[in-house]
Amino acid sequence: MPRRKFFWANHTILSAGYRGVEPVLLNATGMAVAAGPPLPGHPGYRAPSQMVAGRGSVAGGLPPPLDPLAERQRAEQLERENAGLSQHITAMLEETSLLRRLTENLKISKGELEMGRLALQWLQGVLPAKGLAVQLLARRDQGGPCSRPGGPETVLLARGQCPLDNEQFTRLMDYLVPAQRPPGRAPPPAWSATTGPPLVINRGMTQCNDWPFPQAPQMIVVPLAEGENLFGWLAVFDHVSGGEFGSQEASLLSSVATILGIHCGNLALYQQQTELMAGIIRALAAAIDAKDVYTCGHSDRVAGIALRLAEELGCDALERNTIYLASLLHNIGNIGIADSVLRKPGKLSDEEFQHIQTHTEIGHRILRDLTKLDNILPIILHHHEAWDGGGYPLHLESEAIPLGARIVAVADAYDAMSSDRPYRPGMPEQQIDEILRSGAGGQWDPDVVAAFFRARDDLRAIVRDGSGGAEGDPVQCK
Repeated sequence: MPRRKFFWANHTILSAGYRGVEPVLLNATGMAVAAGPPLPGHPGYRAPSQMVAGRGSVAGGLPPPLDPLAERQRAEQLERENAGLSQHITAMLEETSLLRRLTENLKISKGELEMGRLALQWLQGVLPAKGLAVQLLARRDQGGPCSRPGGPETVLLARGQCPLDNEQFTRLMDYLVPAQRPPGRAPPPAWSATTGPPLVINRGMTQCNDWPFPQAPQMIVVPLAEGENLFGWLAVFDHVSGGEFGSQEASLLSSVATILGIHCGNLALYQQQTELMAGIIRALAAAIDAKDVYTCGHSDRVAGIALRLAEELGCDALERNTIYLASLLHNIGNIGIADSVLRKPGKLSDEEFQHIQTHTEIGHRILRDLTKLDNILPIILHHHEAWDGGGYPLHLESEAIPLGARIVAVADAYDAMSSDRPYRPGMPEQQIDEILRSGAGGQWDPDVVAAFFRARDDLRAIVRDGSGGAEGDPVQCK
C-alpha cells in the first residue's frame, strides 16, 4: 500500500494580540483532514504527558488514522467536480465569444443571409448538435407582420447534417406553431411564434406514432423575431452524443436568435426608410423631367444605366445605391435654369451654355443641407467633369473625379444621344458607339466605357423599355 503523504501547515490567527498559530493537517490534495495539537506557547497547549485518549486525539497526541479508500474517493470526486467546472467555464467563454463576435458584425451592410451563415458557422463549433439551420421567411409587404427584409422567397440556410430541406422545415413550423397547425394534429405544448421561449423537443415527444417528422427526433427551435415581427427560425437537430438538449443549449440559441431578430428588424426598418427616400427622389426626378417633354423619363433611365454600369464595374451594394440615387437627382439643378434655355431648339450661345453649366452647382446647393444625401453630393457636382480635365465645374482630371460621377457621365451621355431632343433626333446605335469609343480617355473614363460595351445589350434594353430598372413602374409623362 502506498505511503500516505501529509503536510503540516500553520494557520495564523490574528486578533488584538498575538495568540500563536494553530497547525492544520493537509493531505496530498491540499485538503484539511485533521487539526493537530496546539504548539508550545499556545494557550491550549498541553504536554504529551497531559493528553489522554479521547475525541479528536489519541494517546501520545497524534491524530486518528484516516480511511485510505474514503480519502481516495473524496479526491476523485473533487477531480470530477473540478473537471466539470472547467468545462462549464470553457463553454461560457466560448458562448460569450460567439455573442461578442455576432454583435461586432451587426452592420447594415451585412444582410440577413450573411449574418445567418456566420451564426451557423460559429454555433457549430459550440453546440453539440449534428445539424443547424436558419430559415428566413419570404417578405410580405401587405397583411400580417413584417417579414424578411429582403427577397420574395423563403430561404433555408443549413450547416452540418440538417435532416430537413426548406419545404420540410416549412411544414414542421406549420405543425409546431399553433396558429398555423393543420386541423386534427396532436398539438405540441402551447407556444407563441414571436414571444414564446425556445421550444426544446427530445425523443420522449417524437417517439409517438403521430410525430410527422421521424427524420428529426430531437431539436431546439427559436423564432427570429423583433417585437411582433417574425423574420424566421433558428434550429438545431440531434445531439451528437445521443443525449438530450437542455436549458444551456436553449439559452444560447435564444440569445443568438434575439441578436439576429433585432438585426433583421433594423434591416427591415432601414429598407423601409430607403424605399421611402427613393420614392420621394423618384417623384422629384419625375417633376424635374416633366419640365420638358424631351427629357421625360431621362433621370429614371440614367439611373438604370448607371446602376448596370456600377454592377459591371464591381461596385458594392452601398456604392450602387448611392450611384442610383445620385443618377435620379443628377439634373435637379435644372430647376434654376431658364426654360427658354432648356427648351431652345437651336444651338446655344456661349452665354446660354455657361448658364446651363451652372445646373451642377445649383443642384449641389439644393441638396447640401440634406444630411442623409451627403454621399451623393460629389456625384451631383462632378458628373460633367471630363477625364482629360476639360469638363466643369472644377476641371478635375482622371481619378480625381469621383467614380460615381464618371459612371453617371457615361450613362447621361448615352441616354442623351439615344433620345430625341429639340435640336436633333436620337442618334443611331452605330454612331453612339463611335462617339463613346473616340471619347474614351478624353471625355470619359476608359474603364467605364469598356464596361458600357460589355453590358451594351442590357443598356439598350433599359433605354428601349424606358425603365430605370428599379422597383415600381417607369415614370409616366404626358
